[in-house]
Amino acid sequence: MMVVRSVQTSDLESVLALANETGPGLTTLKPDRAAIAARIDRIVRTVRGDAALYEQGYLFVMEDTSTREVIGVCGLEAAVGLELPFYNYRVSTVVHASKELNVWSRTSLLTISHDLTGYAELCSLFLSPRARAHGAGGLLSRSRFMFIAQFQNRFPERICAEMRGYFDEHGESPFWQALGSHFYQIDFNAADYLSAQGKKAFIAELMPRHPVYVRLLPETAQKAIAVTHKDTLPARRMLEAEGLRYENHVDIFDAGPVLECHTSDLRTVRASRLLTVGAAGSDGEGVDVAGIGVLNGASHPLKCLVSNLSIEDFRVIAATVGISGDTIALDAEQKAALKVSDGMQVRVLVQVPSSPVQAH
Repeated sequence: MMVVRSVQTSDLESVLALANETGPGLTTLKPDRAAIAARIDRIVRTVRGDAALYEQGYLFVMEDTSTREVIGVCGLEAAVGLELPFYNYRVSTVVHASKELNVWSRTSLLTISHDLTGYAELCSLFLSPRARAHGAGGLLSRSRFMFIAQFQNRFPERICAEMRGYFDEHGESPFWQALGSHFYQIDFNAADYLSAQGKKAFIAELMPRHPVYVRLLPETAQKAIAVTHKDTLPARRMLEAEGLRYENHVDIFDAGPVLECHTSDLRTVRASRLLTVGAAGSDGEGVDVAGIGVLNGASHPLKCLVSNLSIEDFRVIAATVGISGDTIALDAEQKAALKVSDGMQVRVLVQVPSSPVQAH
């Protein structure tokens, strides 16, 4: 069974091993032992209530309970840009017209933006290629929404997620080559690494000071703007199913799209509910696909995400379970994975049959 759980100090080596499997563009998960150790320490202090708002964050790992192997990781930042600037390009439209010449043109403009300052951020989603089957990616990604739904008071009004941008068959970013490389004069990975370490002064010092007309960039760079890396497309589809949308912000290095929405509009926040662990009756009510109300008069198994309510040891599983009224039936393995027992409450999200969680 796969369980997504809060990271522990003992997970350092496992998270480092996963970081070594990632490719370019995953800014928030670099294979740096000291940085990962510091991040885990920050997460522990956040959960304990000892971290200031600007440094608060959460990190979760996916573990195969049969082997105890950590095969995935995902993260949340509570409020970006409060200590270090959170830079993006805002993509806007400008129109030039001349009545005398009967010329009218419209083009896109890239402007440095701090619009997303204070947003919560979904980040560091990575599942080892050896585990990308049977809905594991959906469980890993959506586990964070179960956490947000349970602890919504820990998060701001808005949330965002930066998608990895387009890289060509040679592993190069056309957008970086056309724009960033001329100003920063270091390669993409070096700039990405410095940014991940919080060393962002060079961005403010060297970035273009004026808006950039997209039409002046090479065609390959223009086409890369707001395009998602092929390996990140499944994650994007999951986030869009949850309610996040592209709203004209892109990453300043690779021009990957930023998805965003109101935290209260997340599907999991709206549709999940609390149930009590126990034995579901054979004549109980069904539950509709949104997790609210009656589907029909017959009891039947439902595919769900189920989490415990612990802030210190938060855990999420995907399970096919019986639900009767306000009671959910879990077997011994499921209870052990969640560290719950009969009579305790859990948070439950019934999965839509066509959801990417099932299709991934």
